[in-house]
Amino acid sequence: MPPARLTAERDSPFPADFPSAGAVMGRAGGENFPVAARFLPRELRGHLLAIYGFARLVDQLGDEAPGDRAALLDELEADLDRVYAGEPRRPVLAPLVATVREFDLPREPFLALIAANRQDQVVSRYATYDELAAYCTLSADPVGRLVLGILRAASPERIALSDRICTALQLAEHWQDVAEDHARGRIYLPQEDMARFGVSEADLSGCQTPGRVRELLVFEVARARRLLDEGRPLVRTLSGWGRVAVAGYVGGGYAALDAIRRTGYDVLAGPPQASKPAMALAALRELR
Repeated sequence: MPPARLTAERDSPFPADFPSAGAVMGRAGGENFPVAARFLPRELRGHLLAIYGFARLVDQLGDEAPGDRAALLDELEADLDRVYAGEPRRPVLAPLVATVREFDLPREPFLALIAANRQDQVVSRYATYDELAAYCTLSADPVGRLVLGILRAASPERIALSDRICTALQLAEHWQDVAEDHARGRIYLPQEDMARFGVSEADLSGCQTPGRVRELLVFEVARARRLLDEGRPLVRTLSGWGRVAVAGYVGGGYAALDAIRRTGYDVLAGPPQASKPAMALAALRELR
């Protein structure tokens, strides 16, 4: 297979130096890649990293890029078309060419990730949990579907289980990042739940977490855990390296939720993070 060609970057709205391919892939491997996936065969690991590199690029353009982020996301969608033609403009997308060809991956999950970040540009509050869950179908579930495609394990039953896992993982990330999201002007905690627990937006602006916010997080963490419980049978339907990878995702989700619990749900002091040994141990529990 010939290497992907990179078209010239003339007339592109992408900032010339943001984000660099090294920065994107470094964050993809460090933030999103599960511990278990690091033990997969190099070729499979490379394909998974290509997927995470795309997801990380979308997030960085939607959250951190200077200038017109909507235009940048439009250009990224155009570059996705170039990926399928074998000629991406951005170097960070070059590895994705071989991945989409090898596994015949559809465009729709990639487009959904871009749509989620377009939504982030105009939506900063979610009135109900159902609205937030619908957002997760764009921002999280597509990654699981792409992973199943790379594992050659996609089926309607497995996709349904994967969607539960991915939504739970996205919720766990939101609950870890309440303070960071609030600093960006976004609140993912559903407004109906905040009202139920008597939480105001002002309660999210301090460095210490009020008791009513902690009570709300107890409720939200339990909700995410139930989704993980519903999706975890996916691990038993898989074998080989696929089972190892998915156990890593599920175990990482439980470890993240446990990290929030161990802080006493004090999410405003800083994002509660699970250690790599804790994630590895949780993944081993899922394998067993």
